[in-house]
Amino acid sequence: MWHVLKQIVRTGIVTEPAPQPADADSAAVQRIHQDILDILGQALTIRQVDAGSCNGCELEIHALDNPYYNIEGLGIKFVASPRHADMLLVTGPVSRHMEEALRRTYDATPQPKLVVAVGDCGCTGGIFGESYASRGRVSNVIPVDAIVPGCPPPPLEILRGILGAVRKRPAAQHDR
Repeated sequence: MWHVLKQIVRTGIVTEPAPQPADADSAAVQRIHQDILDILGQALTIRQVDAGSCNGCELEIHALDNPYYNIEGLGIKFVASPRHADMLLVTGPVSRHMEEALRRTYDATPQPKLVVAVGDCGCTGGIFGESYASRGRVSNVIPVDAIVPGCPPPPLEILRGILGAVRKRPAAQHDR
């Protein structure tokens, strides 16, 4: 035991320092946040739906909640119920078992509603495509307003996709 402790003291801390955020990325995140709030004039609530993904996209979506992106601090919140959501963020190819659940979630979301398909699987069906077990892309099951390609897409691209969907929303829908 003493041998291990001596080695630890002798070696010291061997990890590398945490990376510093690029100022360009930070500025882009702030611009996207402000654009969304300027367009909506209110908070944006999102219901995330995993329709059969590998969870790579979910990890990037969860990164949006960390202190670097801090989307909740600027009025963009994830909610547990589609009845409280303005937008559905759907990941993965839609498996046959999730097809009906996705339709019900879409139907339960109040108007005006937006849908963003995240990741290559959500946009095109990815490596799974359409088969006996998969309906493929999200747009095969429900209407999609914006897509965010990538396997998985980085959080900044997901934010850009959310902004793209909000910008496409007709002006009459901005006032609820």
